[in-house]
Amino acid sequence: MTETAAVRAPGGAQAVRRALDVLHCFHDNGPDLSASDLARRLGLPVSTAHRLARTLLAAGFLEQDPRTSRYRLGPSVTELGRLSYHQRGLHLAAPELADLAERTGATADLALRGGPHAVIVAGGSVTPKVGLRRPLHSTALGKVLLAWARPGEGGPGSLPPLPAFTDRTIVDPVALERELARVRADAYALNDGESALGVRTLAVPVLDGAGHARFALAVRATPEVITAERTEWLLAEARSCARALEVLLLSPAERRPPAGP
Repeated sequence: MTETAAVRAPGGAQAVRRALDVLHCFHDNGPDLSASDLARRLGLPVSTAHRLARTLLAAGFLEQDPRTSRYRLGPSVTELGRLSYHQRGLHLAAPELADLAERTGATADLALRGGPHAVIVAGGSVTPKVGLRRPLHSTALGKVLLAWARPGEGGPGSLPPLPAFTDRTIVDPVALERELARVRADAYALNDGESALGVRTLAVPVLDGAGHARFALAVRATPEVITAERTEWLLAEARSCARALEVLLLSPAERRPPAGP
């Protein structure tokens, strides 16, 4: 079968892609979704969305509220998420992040890249009420992941149109390129009210031996906590934690050489 035929085949790559798109509809941590909601978000006929949802339901990737017939993510997603969490060693990062938060009085978060988003995988923001995805262009975590992008991840030119969240958000790709050059030169990223007014974030990379950011590490608080006077100290604390995370999360072959005396 040719690649084109496989994509068009009902049981082929197109069906897999659509099933994954159904799961991605739940990224915003919103309410349960009906088949009509899924169809509207995906631009599909309701009958197609219903068939996809029922297939994912049978496999445990969705579950259905018997009272409303609406869907939410199912236990198979939870199981795979927990397996990935431990396989990546992220459970080892939690104590380091908690210690960083206690020392600095800020929220400490660890993120990796997921397409046009920074996906927070550990730290103080990982709560049921907080979405785990953050736009790359308007966050310190995202700027770090863009500035030290891994091969194939793409730079600012690969991003969709850049929405403004405040009057400080960078929405021009050329301006974002200049900001990323500054981030690389200073070895840290700053988000000063670009995602939400009254929130300031500093972020540094967790680098591998090739100099790419495998993760981004951030401390987030108000401007009263992250002041100009405290910035260098906060960055030193964050970088010390990032070096510890390199050892915990990367294999020996992936790590940078040990820091000099």
